[in-house]
Amino acid sequence: MCLDVDDTLVDYSTSSRAALAAMVGNADAWPLWQRITDEHCERLLAGELEYETMRNIRTRAFFAALGEELDQQEATRRELHRQEVLASGWRLFPDVVPCLEWLRATGLPMAAVSNASGRHQRVKIASLGLAQYFDTVLIAGEVGAAKPDRVIFDTACADLGVELGDTVHIGDRLHADAIGARDAGMKGVWLNRQGPREGALPTGISAISSLAELPELLVCELSAASA
Repeated sequence: MCLDVDDTLVDYSTSSRAALAAMVGNADAWPLWQRITDEHCERLLAGELEYETMRNIRTRAFFAALGEELDQQEATRRELHRQEVLASGWRLFPDVVPCLEWLRATGLPMAAVSNASGRHQRVKIASLGLAQYFDTVLIAGEVGAAKPDRVIFDTACADLGVELGDTVHIGDRLHADAIGARDAGMKGVWLNRQGPREGALPTGISAISSLAELPELLVCELSAASA
C-alpha cells in the first residue's frame, strides 16, 4: 500500500496558500508560485540546483516575475518567514488517522511516496505523527525521480518487498498519482476531495472523495478485481 502525502494526508495547499499570503500580502499569485515552484523542483531533480539553495533561488525568481528584484539577504528573510508560517499551518485531514489505523490493522506494508524535494518532508511527516504508520518513506528529491516516473513506484515496492501488481497507490493528483501508478503496473486510486467530476475515469483508475471510502474500495472492488 502506497500513499501520497501532500493534499492526500496533509492539507498542504491551505497552509501553503496562507504562507504565500504572509510573504506577499495576498494569495492572488498562487498559480504563478505553483508554476515557478514546479520549474525549480524539476531543476532540483535534474541536479541543476542544490536543495540548500533552491528555495531562495525560487523566491527570487518569483518576486522577479512580479517585478521586484531581491538581493540574496532579502530573499532569505522572506523565505524563512514563509517557511515558519507554512510549518505552523500543517494539519492532517480529519479522515487520515482513522484510515491509517485501519490500514495498519490489516497488516499491509505501507509506504509514503511524495514528490517533495527535500528534508522538510521528513520533518513534516514526523511532526504530524505519520511516521509510525509507514514502513518506508520515499521522497522524490532523495530518490532522484518523481511521480509519475515509475522509478519511484518501483523503489517503493522494492523497499516494501511487494510486487507492483499487488500494490495500490492513492494520491490526489490524477496524472502523477493514479495514472502514474497504473502505468507502472500498480492499482491507481485517485483521491478527488473536490467530489465527482464530469466524464468517465481513465481506464483502470478508481476514484474516492474521502479516505473514509478507501476500506470499502479495497475490500470490495479492488479485491474482487484481483480475484
